[in-house]
Amino acid sequence: MMTKLLIAGYGDIGARLASILDSKHYQVFGLKRNPPLSDAGGARFLKADLTRPEDLERLDCDFDQVLYLPTPGGRDAEAYRAVFDTALNNLIQRFKADGRMPQWFFVSSTGVYGQTAGEWVDESSDAQPNTVTGQIIRKAEQTLLEHDPSAVIVRFSGIYGPGRERLLQMASRQAAIQADPPYYTNRIHQYDCAAVLAFLMKKHVEGERLDNLYLASDDNPAPMWDVISWLAQQMNSQPPIAKPADNVPDQNKRCRNSRLKTLGFRFKYPTYREGYGEMFN
Repeated sequence: MMTKLLIAGYGDIGARLASILDSKHYQVFGLKRNPPLSDAGGARFLKADLTRPEDLERLDCDFDQVLYLPTPGGRDAEAYRAVFDTALNNLIQRFKADGRMPQWFFVSSTGVYGQTAGEWVDESSDAQPNTVTGQIIRKAEQTLLEHDPSAVIVRFSGIYGPGRERLLQMASRQAAIQADPPYYTNRIHQYDCAAVLAFLMKKHVEGERLDNLYLASDDNPAPMWDVISWLAQQMNSQPPIAKPADNVPDQNKRCRNSRLKTLGFRFKYPTYREGYGEMFN
């Protein structure tokens, strides 16, 4: 049986996903504003700007699965509303008009959690974000679930890997880091991002009943001080400088991934040591 998948917002993670899906069972279409001139990486490309409903009028809607995987054009609220409000609603309305009901998958963020005291969070925890961008993403989750009560939302924590090297940059410049009380960082390697999505999509095709929410973060939420100190050591850089906890952070939590692992998923990079360690080799 061939599953027809639309990846709406086809970027790095979408390309990684397309490359690991079995081409014997998946036909992948990547929707981009500016697609490449030829198909590549296991995907066929469709040209459309999701913020323009007229661009979607000719979109074929006979998909079995839709993955909504947008990347905001900036970090401000306007950029987030463009993709998590305007664009999402445009795509939902296009499928409504066509009368199709594919299985929706939506990539969200652990930024929807507003906990600030290092609490453990999972899919049952309150999601009351303190930031405007987090509130916009949370509203998008709710919008999609109202449209499709069976939608699967995957909340990724901080994505890292080659090309996503913010913590490496911090470790290289002897950054000032809060040491006490601990400020926790939660991560997932970009390879595992794609692997999580492929895993859940395969479970759906196999008829597995999926929950609405999955928190996708590695096995080791760790204090930022510990992570940057370890990275600096690997890089032969100066250790970070301890700074006082002078402000309450927007977020400070520890993400629990037990629901995903109970379903059978196993991380290739269960902690930052494996993920970053490979980057040093």
